[in-house]
Amino acid sequence: MKVRIIAEAGVNHNGDFYRAKEMIDVAASCGADYVKFQSFSAEKLVTKLAPKAPYQVSEMRKNESQFQMLERLELSEEQIVQLKLHANMRSIGFLSTAFDIENLKLLDSIGQTIFKIPSGEINNLPYLRQVGNLGKPIIMSSGMASLEEVEIALNVLLEVGAKKEQITILHCTSAYPAPYKDVNLLAMQTMRSRFGVAVGYSDHTLGTEVAIAAVAMGAKVIEKHFTLDRELPGPDHKSSLEPEELHSMIKAIRHIEISLGDGIKRLTSSEKMNVEISRKSIVARKRIEKGCVFTESLLTTKRPGTGISPMRWDSLIGRKASRNYEIDEMIDES
Repeated sequence: MKVRIIAEAGVNHNGDFYRAKEMIDVAASCGADYVKFQSFSAEKLVTKLAPKAPYQVSEMRKNESQFQMLERLELSEEQIVQLKLHANMRSIGFLSTAFDIENLKLLDSIGQTIFKIPSGEINNLPYLRQVGNLGKPIIMSSGMASLEEVEIALNVLLEVGAKKEQITILHCTSAYPAPYKDVNLLAMQTMRSRFGVAVGYSDHTLGTEVAIAAVAMGAKVIEKHFTLDRELPGPDHKSSLEPEELHSMIKAIRHIEISLGDGIKRLTSSEKMNVEISRKSIVARKRIEKGCVFTESLLTTKRPGTGISPMRWDSLIGRKASRNYEIDEMIDES
């Protein structure tokens, strides 16, 4: 199955609808399978006194609360509908992560085909039940969660009717940016073995190499934040890719998934022309007279590989030459 690449616009539109549309254009041009936004109401998401995360404090207005910050970054229901239509026009899949049940219902009503559970909702029982009840494919991020918490959330989804074959769990380190020492990509494979589901990686590291490595390790979904300009003000811009980087990452991922192949070791069509050039044949090390017994001192192996294979070495040693051989002449005893 082709690796699904989600270009995460998130809130990097900074509340600007036209910038959000431009981000769809960029994601489509870069070759992403989906562009993803976030659907939330600050009123439903946080209390008025909820503190900001440290990375949000450093990148946003100092005296602004989390509520005020999120209120500025909201997209209206109508804007979400218009963004989905624009994505359809650009032939790229549209996704938005809902952070409350009302927005889940909105996205379902406009025909969203895949539902993303963000890391912060992995312990939200009523929310998980609502997602599981939709009967749609689910992608669940596992940032900040232990293996046991992931298992509990997965079981909630299954208990309300979600199908295991429609669930993908994303390994994730919820730090912005995520330190390489905390990435622990092997945990992605642990979840695949433990739960028997498809896995992927939601990447918050700087650069692209970790996401590319995740594909080589079996990720079926890659999610990566991008921005139009890393110098824009906002909580996620600094840990996001700029358009050229997003394009390079997607190109590299496509190369890796092709390179993974089917796992069967065989001679490939591109190698066939090099077999005879690169392999060796048994040849005369010295001049050999007819009737001479072949010894290791009389034989050697040299390119090209158009004669007797060196794997038949033992069958020649001790036999008598049926004719004369000059130095470097290929031995052709039957």
